[in-house]
Amino acid sequence: MAGGTVPFRVGPLPAEAMAASVQFHAEVLPRLLMVLEVGARSATLVFDPADHTHTGWRLAVVQQLARRHAPVRINAIASGDEAAIAATLEYIAAADGLTGQLLPVIGIGTDKVPYSSHDDASASR
Repeated sequence: MAGGTVPFRVGPLPAEAMAASVQFHAEVLPRLLMVLEVGARSATLVFDPADHTHTGWRLAVVQQLARRHAPVRINAIASGDEAAIAATLEYIAAADGLTGQLLPVIGIGTDKVPYSSHDDASASR
C-alpha cells in the first residue's frame, strides 16, 4: 500500500468483549509487535465487526500502540465488508496525520451509511 501502510488482519475473536480482549493480548498483540519492530511506517489493524461492547478495549489498544510507537501511525478498522476495508485502507494511507483511530466501517456506496446500525428504510420513518 502507499505510504508503507501494513494491513494487519486480527482474525476471529470471541463474541464476548472481555474474552476477545484477553485473546487479542495473548495471541495477536505479540505478532503485531513483531511487525512494528521490523520498521513499518504505518500499520492498520483490521478487526471483524463486533457489537459496541468491544469499542472500548479496541480503541484503548490502538491509542496506546500509537503513543508507544510514534511516529509510526497505527489505526484500526472494524468491518466485514472487503470493499469498505480496501477503501478505508487507501484513505488511511493518504491521511498522513491520522493515528490512534478506530474506524468502524459498515460499507461503501449510496445504500450504506458508515457509523450507523439502521438501514435506509428505518431512517426514512
